[in-house]
Amino acid sequence: MSYNIGVRKYTVHDFNRRFPDDDACLDYMRDLIYPDGIECRYCGKETKHHRISKRKVYSCQNCGTHVSPLAGTIFEKSRTPLKSWFYAMYLMAQTRCGISAKQLERELGVTYKTAWRMFHKIRDLMGEQVGALFGEVEIDETYVGGKRRGTKRGRPGKDSHKTPVAGMVQRKGKVAALVTKDTKKRTLMPLIREKVLPETMVYTDEYRPYEDLSKEGYIHERVPHAEKVYVVGNVHTNTIEGFWSLLKRGISGVYHAVSEKHLQRYLNEYAFRYNHRDDAEALYETLRGRAKRVRAGQHGQYAPIG
Repeated sequence: MSYNIGVRKYTVHDFNRRFPDDDACLDYMRDLIYPDGIECRYCGKETKHHRISKRKVYSCQNCGTHVSPLAGTIFEKSRTPLKSWFYAMYLMAQTRCGISAKQLERELGVTYKTAWRMFHKIRDLMGEQVGALFGEVEIDETYVGGKRRGTKRGRPGKDSHKTPVAGMVQRKGKVAALVTKDTKKRTLMPLIREKVLPETMVYTDEYRPYEDLSKEGYIHERVPHAEKVYVVGNVHTNTIEGFWSLLKRGISGVYHAVSEKHLQRYLNEYAFRYNHRDDAEALYETLRGRAKRVRAGQHGQYAPIG
C-alpha cells in the first residue's frame, strides 16, 4: 500500500484519510510486516490469508492457521483502539517540542494511566542507533535538570540536580545525544570514537577534554566561547546548541521536569524528531523499525483450526 504526499507537511486530514478506522491500521501492519505475502508456517508456502471478523488476525485459506500482525508489538493485547495508537504516534512524531501524557489523555479520550503507558511505549520505539557521523561534526556537552536555589550559573557541582549529557551532530545530518556519568575526558573520548569517524572535521568550544581530538585523528577547530566569541567563519557549535535549546525548552515547557532515570528516553524522542525532520511521514519510521525488530525470528502465527 503506497501513499505519496510529496514533501508537504503531513496533516491530520492526511492521517484520517489514510487510517479511517482500526481495520485500515491493521491492514497497514499486515502489509508492513509481510510485504511479499504471508507464508503459512503450517502449509510451508505462501498462501492467501483472510481477515477474521472482529479479531485482529488473518486466517490461511488452506489450513486455517491464524497469523497476527500485532504479535510482538506494543499493540499486542492492548484494548485501546489501534487507530488511537497510530494517532498517538502521529502526534508524538509530528509535534516539534513534544506532547505530554496529559494532552494524549485529552486527545484520545483515554484515562491518564492508559495515556502514560502509551506515551512510554511509543517513546521506546523512538530509540534508534545513529550511524557514524562524518563530514562536519559539532560536539558539545550540557546539563539537564533543576538547580538548587542560590547556586550560580556554570558547570554544576557534585551536589547538583543536573544530569550531564553529551551530544554530537553532523551538519545537515543527524544528532546523537547520550546521558553520561560526567563530562570528563575519559568519559567523552570513547563516545566520540564510537560515534564520529576518524579524519572528520570536528568543531567544539574550548572545554579542556576536547584538547586531544587532533591526536585522536580528527581535524579539530575550536571556538573561544570564554572570550565571548561564538562564530569564526565556519567554526561554531550553533547547530548542537540549537538542539540543546529545543530539548530544554521542550522539557521545561511540556514536561516541566524529567528524572535522570528516564532522561535518555526523552533524549531519544527529541533526537528522533530532529533526525526525521525532513520525513513527510516520520510516524511510520517507528513502525518500520519496530516491525523489523519483532519479526526477527518469529512469525506471530498460531496453530491451525480444526
